[in-house]
Amino acid sequence: MEKKTPPAGAPNIFPALRYPDGPGAIEWLGKAFGFEKQMVVPGPNGTIAHAQLRLGPGFVMLGSATHEHGANPWDNEKQGVYVYVADIDAHYRRAKAAGAEIVRDLQNTDYGSREYSARDPQGHLWSFGTYHPAA
Repeated sequence: MEKKTPPAGAPNIFPALRYPDGPGAIEWLGKAFGFEKQMVVPGPNGTIAHAQLRLGPGFVMLGSATHEHGANPWDNEKQGVYVYVADIDAHYRRAKAAGAEIVRDLQNTDYGSREYSARDPQGHLWSFGTYHPAA
């Protein structure tokens, strides 16, 4: 997949949320707060695998909470942060050298990103990668 560069001045930090009722959350966030659907990827059994909602120049990412115990730490989180980083390999090396708790190793994804996930010292989930919703 061709790597696309985000527009100059585009945000690079995105809140990521998980909802028990992903489709309901998308509809409510649109009705109540004016968020517009930019992309919605359905999951199994009426769930949302991934969605991006836009409000002005900002985005939020969300999906349905699965509560499955697997390789993806996002399955059990209510919220976290995703950060676009152009040089992800250097960023990953820096995080490891600083002793970050890596909970999902650096990997290439089937949607064309290269990314990893880590927890900060107080347990918050962070993901860093080359995927950018505005690119």
